[in-house]
Amino acid sequence: MTKELRIASLVPSITELLVALGLGPRLVARTGFCIHPQAALLNVPKVGGTKDVNMAKLRQLAPTHVIVNVDENRLATLAALREFVPHIIITHPQGPADNLGLLAQMETHFDAEPGVSERCAELAAELALALQRCADKSWPAQRVLYLIWREPWMTIARDTYIARMLVAVGWQSWPALNGGESGAARYPQLLGDEAWLAQIDRVLLSSEPYRFDASHLGQAQALCPQAKVQLVDGELLSWYGPRAAQGLDYLRDLAR
Repeated sequence: MTKELRIASLVPSITELLVALGLGPRLVARTGFCIHPQAALLNVPKVGGTKDVNMAKLRQLAPTHVIVNVDENRLATLAALREFVPHIIITHPQGPADNLGLLAQMETHFDAEPGVSERCAELAAELALALQRCADKSWPAQRVLYLIWREPWMTIARDTYIARMLVAVGWQSWPALNGGESGAARYPQLLGDEAWLAQIDRVLLSSEPYRFDASHLGQAQALCPQAKVQLVDGELLSWYGPRAAQGLDYLRDLAR
């Protein structure tokens, strides 16, 4: 292994990906939200959250590479990193197939590490098969409200990673709007009296960032009286990397 390689990941799903690629020993920093896989990260220092990075602590850890994400991290964070980090890797998967590009990106930067190229190829093959399993079936169209927060209710725009995951099984997210490359418009708030709520076929209550549970089912049902309401694993539907193939298979099971 290259002795100089010191990686900091400010993206929870990509921290998990780095471990899956065998790069866990090269991690010198993570956020407090980088929790998987737990055993591999116990001794990796935390440097705050995805939005409030402790720059002083991160600078002391002297990373050679820092991985950030357009959705997860702030532009101010990127500007601060440029003052002391030799290599900043900016990621922005916008749909499940984009994980293939993400794997290629990781391989480009870390292919000198033993086993990384082989593991990238394995994950890419798994994802390709999962994508094909979705494409092989003709899915009935459904209108879906995917909720990520309450008080106020918040959902997803159609150009988010989650919404494009849903499309793999014929589910179209509502409202019918795009949010742009970054910013709050990607996760719009609902008033709760929108006319289209009456036409929703399925409401999905995510386990993150708000941890919905069974106590919220009735409130969501009142929001969309005609819909099927269910709790879903938000990590499987929104995390990039090694969860992508599993997430697609999970969606296939939900849609049956």
